[in-house]
Amino acid sequence: MHLHKLADKDRIERIFEKFSGEIIQLPPVRSAVKRQERKRNVYYVDIIEIEGQDVLFRIGCQAGTYVRKYVYDLGKDLGCGAHMVQLLRTKAGPFTDKNMHTLHDLKDTYEFWKDGNDEEIRKIILPFEHAVDHLGKIWVIDGAVDPICHGANLYVVGISQLHDDINQGDLVALFTLKNELIGIGKAQMDSKEIIAAEIGVAVSSTKIFMERGIYSLKDIG
Repeated sequence: MHLHKLADKDRIERIFEKFSGEIIQLPPVRSAVKRQERKRNVYYVDIIEIEGQDVLFRIGCQAGTYVRKYVYDLGKDLGCGAHMVQLLRTKAGPFTDKNMHTLHDLKDTYEFWKDGNDEEIRKIILPFEHAVDHLGKIWVIDGAVDPICHGANLYVVGISQLHDDINQGDLVALFTLKNELIGIGKAQMDSKEIIAAEIGVAVSSTKIFMERGIYSLKDIG
């Protein structure tokens, strides 16, 4: 972040404290979402270095937070104005900068793959299921898979097994008994309630990835 005027270090630290936790953000004019105020969570902000009008900091925030706008709003509240100079993403879900690869790496492994060597490309292109490693997981019976793929909620009777640390409101990953990712949803009960219940919606569908018809009742029968 580059400040448009010099600012006292203590004031900068106080402003960062103010812009932590739940914040209200108006997306920029050019954005992929409707331009209206919305709540976003800033989990932490660590100031790494302040040198003159430049502030290097690390931020952990909810998906959909516009960091460029965050910097603009912070500078405005500080009274001197500010803009973002550089942004480096170091983490997204379960992926971090420690397992990132360059496009050159991908191109090289692709050439190896064309020559019949798939060892290196398998280290870079991971199975789709790795994207939800950070979420609680629920495995569903075969007969419940296709209804979920058509947009149905997951009912208690459709669950085979689940993680024991799921809380109501958590995003959870839904899997087939073959460990294939169906989609993600929002838990309507915690793990203990799901285990104890005989009826009711356990998970409301949020995003489905599996194609319809793969687990049709006709094929299962």
